[in-house]
Amino acid sequence: MSTKKSFILPGYLLTFALVTSLFFLWALPNTMNDVLIPHFMKSLELSRFKAGLIQSAFKLGYFVFALPAGLIMQRFGYRYGLVIGLILFALGCFLFWPAAIAGKYIFFLGALFVIASGLAFLELGANSLVVSMGDPSLAERRLNFAQAFNPIGAMSGVAIGTVFIFSDTDLTADQIEAMKAAGTFKAYLTEETMRVGPPYIGLGIIVLIFAFFISRAKFPEQEVKIIAQVKGSFAELKKYPHWYKGIMAQFFYLGAQLGTWSYFIQYVKENGGLSSKFAGAFLVGKLAAFMLGRFSSTIFMKYIRPAKLMGIYACINICLVTIGILFPGWIGIWAIFGTSFFMSVMYPTIFASAVKGLGPNAKLGASFLVMSLIGGAVLTPFMGLIADRWNAIAPAMIIPLLSYVVILYYGFVGSKPSGPLYN
Repeated sequence: MSTKKSFILPGYLLTFALVTSLFFLWALPNTMNDVLIPHFMKSLELSRFKAGLIQSAFKLGYFVFALPAGLIMQRFGYRYGLVIGLILFALGCFLFWPAAIAGKYIFFLGALFVIASGLAFLELGANSLVVSMGDPSLAERRLNFAQAFNPIGAMSGVAIGTVFIFSDTDLTADQIEAMKAAGTFKAYLTEETMRVGPPYIGLGIIVLIFAFFISRAKFPEQEVKIIAQVKGSFAELKKYPHWYKGIMAQFFYLGAQLGTWSYFIQYVKENGGLSSKFAGAFLVGKLAAFMLGRFSSTIFMKYIRPAKLMGIYACINICLVTIGILFPGWIGIWAIFGTSFFMSVMYPTIFASAVKGLGPNAKLGASFLVMSLIGGAVLTPFMGLIADRWNAIAPAMIIPLLSYVVILYYGFVGSKPSGPLYN
């Protein structure tokens, strides 16, 4: 007699909902970075390359803390890891206020590093927990469903940044020179920089509230003792080609995603002639397409193997980015806009595919996958260098294009589970 596959572990629906809400929460600072880049280019007078270091500092936090987060959760469990992550997240948000008062770019980078160190705990814990909270054969669908709430948070982050951080004053070169002559330009830049403080303080308070609820939630470890006697090891992980190829694919995916989103506002401003606020609205729409892609892929995966669907989407994005490079303008804007729908399936599918069959090595393996998010820190500044060299964003889109080629390979070839697999 066949038994119905459990999408969510019985008795843990509320916990699943609470953990899923974290996908929304950590998306907020991720996409607020996309607002900070053009804002700090103005208020702190940064080049594209220096502004791109926002993503570098952010992803460096993931890289440095992913492995410690995995070891802590392997020793103490998901609850402790998630609470630690939320506390670090809130602390980083609160550090934005003294950074704004000081007006020093390095202090903002430090605050972003602290936020990201907390998010390393959240992404590792929430992704791994969702994968394990039901039938293993439904892991990709379950994670895509949970990840579908991430773009809702992403849209909210851009909306918050657009409304509360961007001002309505995009000065012309003549206006800047006039303010400098009048001695008011420095005060204007200080006022613009201070706009980042209140949104981050509010976010920090919300994060602490979530930390309280997570600390009180019931986790599967309390009953099934997921903190196993057998610990994962790197020597064992090297026996799984689909795992280390997944790290490579995730590295390039984050480079493509963050690079595209970080410079999309600039791309729209350059090629569409729009103001920062209107360009920010385009980014919100791009994230809405990302959300639609996440929810729809959960349905499509009933009929198409997740990795195959990812490979098809990567092929489509290669075509769209090529159009964005060759035809900058409104055709290119809509082509780059459309890539969000098709990239939406990639992160959760790579993650779930890479940890499949790892057994007791799953938490440690997931830590390395989170570390691979450093791809955003490495590749985004390269896009800034290319853009500075050509004085245009369009040529820099070659980085996302090449990244989708790697993901295409992983979807059709590299994601097939192999090695001494666990059920």
